[in-house]
Amino acid sequence: MTENKKCSPTCKFFRCGKNAAIYKGNTVWCRWTDEECQVANCSYAMCIKRRLLPGGICGAAIKRKTTEKKVEEVVGPSIKLRGKALRKIGEKEIF
Repeated sequence: MTENKKCSPTCKFFRCGKNAAIYKGNTVWCRWTDEECQVANCSYAMCIKRRLLPGGICGAAIKRKTTEKKVEEVVGPSIKLRGKALRKIGEKEIF
């Protein structure tokens, strides 16, 4: 299994909700907590592209998994009609 990419405060899409992130050399410092910015533990960390997942994981780096499903699983069983609904639709079974 591949390692998930962690979001870093140096990303161009990262924003601090309190505007407390300042750059000191190669690190990003949080004025709110007076320590180095940790995206995974901060409740004010945001992503402009809305890709920040819980735990500070970057959603842009994760590939989606798709699966094929049968039509019966997606649609479900057919419904039998009677009376007024049958006259309006004109079919005995709908999906």
